[in-house]
Amino acid sequence: MSELRVFIADDEQPARERLKELLADIAGELPTRVVGEAQDGLEVVARLPESGAQVLLLDIQMPGMGGLEVARHLAQLPEGPAVVFVTAHDRHAIEAFELNALDYLLKPLRAARLAAALRKALASGPPQRERLERAAPAAREYFSVAERNRIALVPVREVIFFKAELKYVTLRTREREHLIEESLVALEREFAGRFVRAHRNCLVARSAIRGFERAPGNEDEPRWQVVLEGVAERIPVSRRQWPVMKEFAK
Repeated sequence: MSELRVFIADDEQPARERLKELLADIAGELPTRVVGEAQDGLEVVARLPESGAQVLLLDIQMPGMGGLEVARHLAQLPEGPAVVFVTAHDRHAIEAFELNALDYLLKPLRAARLAAALRKALASGPPQRERLERAAPAAREYFSVAERNRIALVPVREVIFFKAELKYVTLRTREREHLIEESLVALEREFAGRFVRAHRNCLVARSAIRGFERAPGNEDEPRWQVVLEGVAERIPVSRRQWPVMKEFAK
């Protein structure tokens, strides 16, 4: 039997060592090879794509980025790993995992349960993005863009607007644009406190609104466009959204 490639992510070194001991204990029935380790969520996203890992053992409580958000970003990979979440007795997390059919292990870990979880995860494959989204307790702090065999992260706080174009959404920061495969409706729902709809195809960051200008055109029926900090582009405001948007001018 070929070795199963495993990546271990936990912020506590004793916990990572314990996992490696358990993997050694089950080597006779399930040979494994640890191809990488990480102690925070951002490190997982940076290091895992090039590791070739088939299964990720992922602590749910990670500094920098929580385990569920890490898994959502890794789901962007064309050949991402299966994921087994590792958690203490967190009732809310366990309910979310069971409701969305996500694989998990409870601490303290045991060798037999670990072996069973690895087999199950390998058979089921990478978790579905929709299930991870439903299980997530809070909005993400980053957006992810898959680039070759790596994942580029864009902090949510740096996004100035989203614009829907055909099947993609353009994400705009001060520096550049990125294409993401997400819907405006889902983005509006997840980030309702940070972004507001300017028109049917565009969400703008509330914190980036600096004012409004009259759009060129019919003076008898003025239309407005929003001025955003950090970009020269003006975003049209629809008649329907103007009553909402004009509140930001006060």
